[in-house]
Amino acid sequence: MPDQEGLYQWTAELEKHLPELSHAQARVLSAWSLGMVLSRSCALTAVSLWWALSSGQPSGTVRQRLREWCYPVERKRGAKRQALEVERCFAPLLGWVLSWWTGQQLALALDATTLGQRFTVLAISVVYRGCAIPVAWAIVTAGEKRAWRPEWERLLGLLQAVVPADMTVIVLADRGLYARWLFEGIVGLGGHPFLRVNLGGTFCPTGQAVFRPFGTFVPTTDQRWAGTGTAFKGTGSRLACTLVAWYGAGYKDPWLILTDLPPTACDVAWYGLRTWIEQSFKLIKRAGWQWQRTRMTEPDRAARLWLAVAVATLWLVSVGGAADAALPDATCGHLDPDALAPTPRRQRHASRLRLHGVFRRGWMLILLALLRHDPLPLGRFIPEPWPALPPPALPASRAAA
Repeated sequence: MPDQEGLYQWTAELEKHLPELSHAQARVLSAWSLGMVLSRSCALTAVSLWWALSSGQPSGTVRQRLREWCYPVERKRGAKRQALEVERCFAPLLGWVLSWWTGQQLALALDATTLGQRFTVLAISVVYRGCAIPVAWAIVTAGEKRAWRPEWERLLGLLQAVVPADMTVIVLADRGLYARWLFEGIVGLGGHPFLRVNLGGTFCPTGQAVFRPFGTFVPTTDQRWAGTGTAFKGTGSRLACTLVAWYGAGYKDPWLILTDLPPTACDVAWYGLRTWIEQSFKLIKRAGWQWQRTRMTEPDRAARLWLAVAVATLWLVSVGGAADAALPDATCGHLDPDALAPTPRRQRHASRLRLHGVFRRGWMLILLALLRHDPLPLGRFIPEPWPALPPPALPASRAAA
């Protein structure tokens, strides 16, 4: 059957890119991730039902095999039980993305998401064409009082050696995650922080002696500012950095970004890439893999399931993104300047609209290949140019001259 043939092909691909897995682990991960694509769900019930109907095996047998993927080693059956150490797969997972990547720029986003009152997920993802691929994560019990710093530092450290030294990597995070240790940690690992901060801080530009509130640099809409200096007045929080600020029309607050890049080597619009990780969380839940329906209550089990989620997402987004990159502009919708702004997932660039998300496009292309008995499609990552604000408009007198 086409799905069984696809299973063999996909297992070989996983063994190539995730050598940390044993052959048996690669086969089960292949069944999980391909079954998720075929059933459009990461639920054990849905994936096991698909493979039971497809292979003719007893549903209980298939269900137990998939269930044990998420178990700790002491709960597995058989004499050759092996523990799945998820964190050992993070570096190979990012390496897999980079092996298909074109270009010398990479944007990573850090963010946290919750699943009801059960889990909080700290995730690092590669953002790409309106979506994001998780490459490292830690799952903890929701509401548990604990410091997140060790988790973020460990996750970032696990990915450090994978990225080539000549690649420019920016690391994006929203206001709730800003901390000086995070900024300095990213720089220490060879990346460039691009961290948004709240309005409550202050900044002293280079060559000046007075700290000014962040908001005074862009006090009204349609203003921008960039320069080097020192952020925050307190001795324990002071940070030598670059501040890039922009107050866009229609925004409640300005974007205030701290980075180590020179003002002339970055653009505040890059921060817009961070929203793509939010789209990824949406796809992991209701818009894609239906993770919100899981009955799991143990964070370690959920972290193992997320490896299948990450692999399936990587596959769909790579296939769909390569197809999206090949589309001529004539097939894309044009933006109406008088209409509401499109979502970041839908906008390809300044004047073109992405009619179909890369996740959905990739899913359909893989299903078509299986239905036609074609070899499974494997994608590439062809990133779009990073966004940039248009040059500021000249005053009327200068424009006339």
